[in-house]
Order: sequence, then C-alpha cells, then structure tokens
Amino acid sequence: MFKVALIGEFQQVGKDLLEKNNINYFETLDYDIESLKLKLSDCDAIGVRTAKIPSEVLSHCSKLKIIARHGVGYDSVDIDYLNKHRIPLAITGKSNAVAVAEHVIALFLSLARRIIDSHFIVKNAEFSKKTLLDNTVELFNKKVLIIGFGRIGKEVAKRLSAFECEIFVCDPFLEKKGIDIKPYKFVDLQTGLKFSNFITIHIPLTKETKNFISKKELSLMKEDTILVNTSRGGIINQEDLCLALEQKKLLGAGLDVFTNEPPEGNDIILSAKNIVFTPHNAALTLECRKRMAIETIENILDHLQNNTNIENIVNKDIL
Repeated sequence: MFKVALIGEFQQVGKDLLEKNNINYFETLDYDIESLKLKLSDCDAIGVRTAKIPSEVLSHCSKLKIIARHGVGYDSVDIDYLNKHRIPLAITGKSNAVAVAEHVIALFLSLARRIIDSHFIVKNAEFSKKTLLDNTVELFNKKVLIIGFGRIGKEVAKRLSAFECEIFVCDPFLEKKGIDIKPYKFVDLQTGLKFSNFITIHIPLTKETKNFISKKELSLMKEDTILVNTSRGGIINQEDLCLALEQKKLLGAGLDVFTNEPPEGNDIILSAKNIVFTPHNAALTLECRKRMAIETIENILDHLQNNTNIENIVNKDIL
C-alpha cells in the first residue's frame, strides 16, 4: 500500500479521496526539518501547502515518487534535487485561478477608490475628511498590463473586460509561440510599464524573475499607476517600491506576497504609503481550498496509478 504525507492542513474532501482509494496517509503541521526527515523517509508521495522542502529533507525520502503542491508556486521545494532524481513536482494548475483573479480585482478597486482610508474616516468619526480623498480613480476604460498570461492572468483579463479595460499582456514565451490572445494585445515589458494605469503580476519566482520589478522598472511607471502582486514576494524589490511610493512615483500598490513571509515588524515595506496588504491569502477562499485539496490528491493518485497528469507537472522534462 502506498503511503502519502500531507504537510499542512488539507480540506477533508481531499483526505476523503485518499481514503476512497485505500491510500495510507497522515497529516502533519510540524514543519521542523528534523521531524520531516523522520516522518517522510518511507513516503511514496508528499502533498505540501506552505512548508519548505529542501534537499536536506528530500535526501531522506528514499521511496519518494512525486511531490504535489497545494497551489501553483513551487519555490519552497528544491526543484534542482527533484530534477536530479527524476521526481516530478505537480501543482494545482486549475484550482486557484478564479480566487486569485477576484483578489486582484479587489485590490485594484480598493486602491483606486481608497476603500481602507474611507473606512477609517467613517470609523474615526471624521466624515467631513472625505473631501481629502480627492485622488480616487475608476477602473473603467483604463489600460491594464498583465505580466504573465497563464490561467490566473487569463481569468484576470476576463474580469477586467467587464470594466471595458484595454488589456495588454507581457508574456514573451507565449508571444514567441505565436499564441493568439485576441482581443488582448502583446506588449514588451518596458512599453507596457510606461503607459499602463494598472499592472498585475502573475509569474513564478525564479533566479531570472527575482527583483523583476525594481528601481528601473518602477521609474517607467506613470504617477497614476496602481501595481498589484499576488504571485510571489521577491519579484518586486520592496525597498525600491517603498521609495517609489514615498516619492509618489506611482499612485499605489497592493501586495498579497512578501520577500519575507510573514514580514517582520521592522520590515520597511510595512511603513510604505498608499499600499494595501493581504496575508498571502488570495487563493484561500473556502471554495478554492477545497478545489486545491482535491486537485493535489488527484495529482498524487494519477501518478501513483501510472496515469500522470502531465499538464500539472512543473518539471515535465524528467518524465
């Protein structure tokens, strides 16, 4: 019988699927490295939420056949080790796009209409100060740049269409493949940064994308630009972002992800102006958590049953 480890809290619908298929499994919330070495040593598969799985742990997993991420980011798992040992890494490619796309729109609107500032004006009995909120803007008919046009980027575009936005896509990989994205338009990064009113990022964190948006890129943006990142912390240089906001080089920013998670109390990003934070929960709606739990387990079962869903495998080349 196969043995599966679930690292992090999984919705019951996912665990029910394992039980239905007579899979021996256990769930742990203990992310300690030494503990994981011991607990994972005889596992055939690992489902993981946010815990880090470095090579130090993986080297003790002699029976490991697959790791399945409960989500789409995979920087917490040592992909180089998996590639070297020909172990596939799966992600939940279909589950979280809608939830994250809705979160992007929520951040856009919250920043554009200064919802949080407005809330505190009412809460603090300062109703007359509403006249100070004189730089609110509309999302309607604005130019929007989507950086990365995978499933989430596509869902964002669909929702922005309801606001009659002019949507531009920066995704060199898709553009080189000649993919038709009409009615949207491809644009190179620098051009898109220069004329967009709203910008949203949907790319993975890699060596190439670390500090992808830094001082140079921020300097290209207009003063009425709103920038949102729900992908991974580290893609935006937070110190450079703080400075740009301080100098009013852009209108505002929304961050669901951070270079260090959680950010420490003295993290410079927490003192930034015109910014809205959420605690990396863009995909954590109840509906989405259920979908991700099911898809994570399906990825594991498919592979163990020699029916691997290649579309959800990050390192396809090793198969």
